Amino acid sequence: MLTKRFFKTKNEAEVTFEHACPAQDQVSLVAEFNNWQPISMKYNKKDKVFRTKVRLEKDSDFAFRYLVNGTDWQNDHAADQYLPNVFGSDNSIVSTYQA
Repeated sequence: MLTKRFFKTKNEAEVTFEHACPAQDQVSLVAEFNNWQPISMKYNKKDKVFRTKVRLEKDSDFAFRYLVNGTDWQNDHAADQYLPNVFGSDNSIVSTYQA
């Protein structure tokens, strides 16, 4: 799930990435906005999701995926769109265009 917060005085948006997986899993956000380097996501016991927040440039699209347990690539079911990647699957896309 994606949640976006836009700032009136900054050219960026705060995007919260959430991915539901069992608590014993390890989930990382892997995205083009940080050269596909994994960002560890923290498990929230109350909501039973892994979550992280990132500030991204406004008016842009960014490809991302979730890496579960270091081997299983998963998409966000609430992504703004999906685009094919060079590995024969799709990347999730988050858009920071303000409606």
